[in-house]
Amino acid sequence: MTSLFDPIVIGDIQLANRIVMAPLTRNRSPGAVPNTLNAAYYEQRASAGLIITEGTPITQQGQGYADVPGLYTPEALAGWKQVTDAVHRAGGKIVTQMWHVGRISHESLQPNGGKPVAPSAIRAQSKTYLINADGSGAFAETSEPRALERDELAGIVGDYRRAARAAIEAGFDGIEIHAANGYLIDQFLRSGSNRRTDDYGGSIENRARFLFEVVEAITKEIGAGRTAIRISPVTPANDAFDPDPQPLFTHVVEGLARYGLSYVHVIEGATGGPRDYQQGDKPFDYAALHAAYRAAGGKAGWMVNNGYDRDLALDAVSSGRADLVAFGKLFIANPDLVKRLKEDLPLNTPDKDTFYGGGAKGYTDYPALENVA
Repeated sequence: MTSLFDPIVIGDIQLANRIVMAPLTRNRSPGAVPNTLNAAYYEQRASAGLIITEGTPITQQGQGYADVPGLYTPEALAGWKQVTDAVHRAGGKIVTQMWHVGRISHESLQPNGGKPVAPSAIRAQSKTYLINADGSGAFAETSEPRALERDELAGIVGDYRRAARAAIEAGFDGIEIHAANGYLIDQFLRSGSNRRTDDYGGSIENRARFLFEVVEAITKEIGAGRTAIRISPVTPANDAFDPDPQPLFTHVVEGLARYGLSYVHVIEGATGGPRDYQQGDKPFDYAALHAAYRAAGGKAGWMVNNGYDRDLALDAVSSGRADLVAFGKLFIANPDLVKRLKEDLPLNTPDKDTFYGGGAKGYTDYPALENVA
């Protein structure tokens, strides 16, 4: 029987176990540049089979939160190189989550103070994170976006491609395309945020067009075996909504099956909330989604996420429902989470007050078991 603690090969990446550190925005990279504190944080968690970094914007236009690290300046790429080197020295594997937030941004974060971009000019009922003049952090309403012109889309696809190459050159083992949680690619997918009347709006096929163009460009640039994707079929995060998500995401995964991706990362339920959350008039069938992907020929690792504890994770892998399980908040508070799960040991409790912004407190000061002892 397959165990959560068994090794696995996903695409071109060999993992020591099936426990994954989920992407976690922490807002501790001033100027969008990773630093030595970030390197220490990720290195502490290198016993994970795989680390997925916090969301990492591909351009300044894709930046939606203050002090998140980017992939678009030489300084940021040099900062990421010290992170990847630290993780590899500790025996870990790390991929970066490539991010364009679309409308989930604020004019103060955009080039020349411009409007955030989106499939359609619909303001999200959501918030972003800004730094005040006194250095303190605060959440603020997102700005009104502008609709992307059709002839701008190829340029953004090109930004994804260039950022993927830059990530590999910075030492990452691969990349994860962020197509979840109400950000740009997800905004194109969902009818609640996509009211376009051209060939990127309307039908499911049209709304998924931008996603597949991004996947195509990245896999051609760095190889499918180092490319992964994250989706969130029913989450309401960042005002994401579609009244009929089952056929939409079935179409998405059947299309993804054409590529030899490293893994498909699925958030079950509401991101960070109830696992049984649903949109539309019936519960989402995740088993049917997985089956549709396999039936279409998809062979990538199937990664699940959201509210998993030790028992749920053990069952997900041993039953074959998933190949990998991603943990978020538990990895914040437990740098040695793999050991704690394997030996069924007590867990530290995460401090919610230090999730976003700040320094070492609530970031690199959570004790490992040997330090507690």
